[in-house]
Amino acid sequence: MTRQEKATPLPSYLSTRSENLNQGFVHPPLDYEHELLEAIRVGNENGALEALRKINALEAAKLARYPLRSKKNAMIASCTLFTRAIIRGGVDPETAFQLSDTLIRDIEMATEIEWLLRFEYEMVLQFIAVMKREKETLHYSHIVNLSVYFIREHLFQDLTLGMIARHVSVHPSYLSDRFKRETGMGITEFVNRRKIEESKSILAHSNQSISEISFMFKFCSQSYYTQLFRKYTGMTPKAFRRSGEFHKLHGDHK
Repeated sequence: MTRQEKATPLPSYLSTRSENLNQGFVHPPLDYEHELLEAIRVGNENGALEALRKINALEAAKLARYPLRSKKNAMIASCTLFTRAIIRGGVDPETAFQLSDTLIRDIEMATEIEWLLRFEYEMVLQFIAVMKREKETLHYSHIVNLSVYFIREHLFQDLTLGMIARHVSVHPSYLSDRFKRETGMGITEFVNRRKIEESKSILAHSNQSISEISFMFKFCSQSYYTQLFRKYTGMTPKAFRRSGEFHKLHGDHK
């Protein structure tokens, strides 16, 4: 095959280009994509959601014969770009790839395009959440970083100071003092805040009862979970499910 033959456009490409030209279709400006990826890279939630809204306000490319498959293809491509964005932002590649794998499996399991349209916004928020968690540990000591990572990976357990101290091989009193000096809060408060933040996504994306969620995170009672949720968010779990924050997570702000 000659070099000239290799450079010849494929018939399918020419057909697609002709169809797009006839229908007046153009892809969203590349600036919008750069804006979205940069917002994700730096953990700018509002900027990322606004950029995605601008992209979705325009006509989408046709990437498959059926709309559901076309949307899945587009979101999987976006997921790949978002993964690279948070890696450039400093997230460990394996962490980024694990998140990407999970989200792509969720996309593939979807059976309704309406669900995908909502999930696209949640996907952006999940990438940003990982980006923010990575940024928060940049200035911590090795001991505190190890503790934070351990807490993240064991949020569904009944975490105690002693358990965490054993994991990082230091005395509980030493860890308690150092953790508070570096993070500005005690380990118990840090754990509770993390659990409440994680529970918001479950409230938004499942039909599990509040008592079940409370039990899942090993809170001593539903009332205590509700008390902490109100303390850190300003509303009860039940109110959160009915609120604008719930719809924001679902992407209903388009």
